[in-house]
Amino acid sequence: MNPATKRLLTPQRLLMVSAVVAVFTIALKTTAWYVTDSVGLLSDAMESLVNLASAIFGLVMVTIAARPADEDHPYGHHKAEYFSSGFEGILIIVAALGICWVSVNRLIDPQPITKVGWGLALSVASSALNGLLAWVMFRAAKEHRSIALEADAKHLVTDVWTSAGVVVGIALVSVTGWLWLDPIVAIGVAINILREGFHLMWRSSQGLMDEALEPEIMETIQATLAGFEHKRGETEIVRFDHIATRKAGQRRFVDMHMHMPASWTLGRAAAVRGSVEQALMSAVPGLRATIQLLPSDVEAHFDEARDLI
Repeated sequence: MNPATKRLLTPQRLLMVSAVVAVFTIALKTTAWYVTDSVGLLSDAMESLVNLASAIFGLVMVTIAARPADEDHPYGHHKAEYFSSGFEGILIIVAALGICWVSVNRLIDPQPITKVGWGLALSVASSALNGLLAWVMFRAAKEHRSIALEADAKHLVTDVWTSAGVVVGIALVSVTGWLWLDPIVAIGVAINILREGFHLMWRSSQGLMDEALEPEIMETIQATLAGFEHKRGETEIVRFDHIATRKAGQRRFVDMHMHMPASWTLGRAAAVRGSVEQALMSAVPGLRATIQLLPSDVEAHFDEARDLI
């Protein structure tokens, strides 16, 4: 994605588009349910309602996450995106339970499906729209490192699979005349989106608990640091240890100790540290590095028993 496109497809703009598309697909799917009286299409429309609520809440959280650091939040507001992902997971679970409830009632009391052609056409049209938007959002989520955008895109993909399952179910009912297939398909849809809801909640919890950076990012950090490590004979002149990383929304953080000879002047040590910080931030977009300087013969001690009291 080129810089101009990246600036155009911001998380805020895409979530606003997602909300508008959700309103449009709700209208299509509700119409499809109305003309067919299919509980499968009703479950599809209910999930689109969740899409709308999720997009609106995600837009609010992404806007908050973009705020600069202030006196009350010196590390910024980046973690607000995790609340969006978690909230979306909760809404998905609630929708899935509602679909199960309606489907079980329809399974007990089957009802005929009418005007199948119109219902399928409207459902397929809404799915195509959601699929296109999800593809764009996945690309933008990767570029902006936005979990809120990724969560909304995953939900849209789930919606597409939901619609596909509903279409297959209604087509089978039309061919076979087995009315019980309609609620069975709806229950299968509910189980699928229930799984996605729990996955989103898990992702959010890991982010709020300061999950470490991805293994491939850690490899990039280690390779960058290796370029600054230096030995003289068997003695290490410059070395790094106690490297700790975490993610907070779009932002990435790394903390470490940098050991160097005690004979170096503060100015020389600071200059090397500045070079390391710049190299790390250039190698890993969105990274903020915090490096503590220590003499080579000094070790820092963490997690001692007295620190845990």
